Amino acid sequence: MAFRLRAVRAFVLLLGFFLMGLALLSAMAVLDWLVLTHPVTDRAAWIGGTVLTVTVLLAAAILRGLFTFLRAGRLGPVPEGVAVTPKDQPVLWEQVRAAAEVTGQRPPDELYLVAEVNAAVAEQSRMLGLLHGRRRMYLGLPLLAGLTVPQLRAVLAHEFGHYGNLDTRLGGVTMRGRAALLHTVEAFQEGSTEFHQAIGALYVGYARLYLRTTQSVARHQELAADRMAARHAGRDTTVAALRAIPVLTGAHTHYLETYAAMGISLGALPPVGEVHGGFRQLLAARTGERLAALSAGQRPPRPHPYDSHPPTAERIARLEQLPADDRPDEPTDETTGLALLRDTDRLFTELEARTLSGESALSLRVSWDELTMARAIADAEGWSHPLRVAVARALRSSARGAGGAVTDAVRRDGTTGKVTDDLLPGLEEILDAFDRGLLWPEIADRMPKPHQATRLTGQSARNFIRPRIFDALAGLVHLRLAESGQARPDIGWSEQPGLSLPESWEKAMDDAIDAAVADTPDTASLRALLTASHHASA
Repeated sequence: MAFRLRAVRAFVLLLGFFLMGLALLSAMAVLDWLVLTHPVTDRAAWIGGTVLTVTVLLAAAILRGLFTFLRAGRLGPVPEGVAVTPKDQPVLWEQVRAAAEVTGQRPPDELYLVAEVNAAVAEQSRMLGLLHGRRRMYLGLPLLAGLTVPQLRAVLAHEFGHYGNLDTRLGGVTMRGRAALLHTVEAFQEGSTEFHQAIGALYVGYARLYLRTTQSVARHQELAADRMAARHAGRDTTVAALRAIPVLTGAHTHYLETYAAMGISLGALPPVGEVHGGFRQLLAARTGERLAALSAGQRPPRPHPYDSHPPTAERIARLEQLPADDRPDEPTDETTGLALLRDTDRLFTELEARTLSGESALSLRVSWDELTMARAIADAEGWSHPLRVAVARALRSSARGAGGAVTDAVRRDGTTGKVTDDLLPGLEEILDAFDRGLLWPEIADRMPKPHQATRLTGQSARNFIRPRIFDALAGLVHLRLAESGQARPDIGWSEQPGLSLPESWEKAMDDAIDAAVADTPDTASLRALLTASHHASA
């Protein structure tokens, strides 16, 4: 079927979604009229009252859904975005207007900078999308930080291309209709009454039919928008932008989880403006391959069965089939989109103020180095605490056993008794316990482990718990070196945040700890490093 006919069919189905509600209301009105005008016996009077009650409740649910459907295209407030006017950011607005002009579209009335790797254009539409309203664009500051200016031009042209009605007037209406219909279905699914949810089930079924029928139209619009972007910014630049966005998304997720959230559990945040602004430093410190590696281990979001976006690989393949243009194969302009902005630091600060919750905004602000050190110490304490508790219990059990007062159940139970933090052994005491032969199984059995591992015995049990004991010893070493001033914080924009250890520890620590947690523990190497470290600090 031709695209125009598919678009017409989609519009008819969209009208049907609205008319279905009117038909249901009409049917219930007729039923109520029959109940009220048809005489009934006193014995059956309750039937009429029940029918009227049910139809009123159902009608209320339908009216709410229709009202939601009609209001679905309205633009609400943007509390987590920073509004910028042409006067505030004239260069950025110039690029936006140029993209709108090349696609035959009017520029947005509003422009918001947000904290996402995303760009979007939204329009307040009326009458099922036939009438246009206020238009708004969203641009993510992380997106501007990671895309070059030519790549950003491609993204802008693509977003306006959605509204270009490139093949038929009804193509854009179909896209707006999909958004309105999804919004309505969500409202039904959140209904608080059984009647509301029952009607919602009917609309969900219709919505699935509509989304399935219009998916080809929606994907056609996406591919057409890609072609528009290629005409405006160049084929190769558009392909480069499509490849860059998933990489930026993975890198930004890594940044938020690893850096921006580093001190949340400690009640601390990076310096003002760096919660989102620090992403620039990560991008500057890593090559394209290392940025791509950040998203390599992340599971991509599961595609929605009715997603309007074709797979990225398919979009790239279709663009590469286009004839080459007169632009250079490799874009030479590596200036990022942030160069289009005035006073970037202020924008990151304003965005931070709008995105942080009230409680987070009151957190202590510290430098990246202070935050890295605090996080490293907290992690080291967390790693080492289970081992210190296990050693304390093993030593107590051993002391009681020597006097014949300990039972086997108490000796083996890692949860028996409590040990206060001020009584926990230090690193040397733990190594002494290892040398006494308490590591396997006395200490190891008292280390916490998941229920599935409690039945492991022998070498299997040792291999399971050995990495945790290794990490605990490493944590104790980190605490010792940090306390003596020999370990320094390393924000690690190109690696991972943590501690920078003295060269001798960097070279020999892993082997020394491996020897200490072997089946036959040997703590000599680790003790030698500790002695040399003590002399160096003195």
